[in-house]
Amino acid sequence: MEVKIGVQHAPREIVLESGQSAEEVESMVAQALSGTSKLLSLTDEKGRKVLVPADRIAYVEIGEPAARRVGFGAL
Repeated sequence: MEVKIGVQHAPREIVLESGQSAEEVESMVAQALSGTSKLLSLTDEKGRKVLVPADRIAYVEIGEPAARRVGFGAL
């Protein structure tokens, strides 16, 4: 599923493909914004971890689960 994170004072948003469900991502964002956690920590499909300071999050856009890609593009 595609997750876009807007960061304050940053010209570009963070975009990652996550294997987590929408409910899991929403729960982690809610914890970060409520002050329970100081960092929003998400893991992408390749196992890379993305950490964003909770006080710098401008917005989070949670997309629908990604469909399987077909074609000759890079994996």
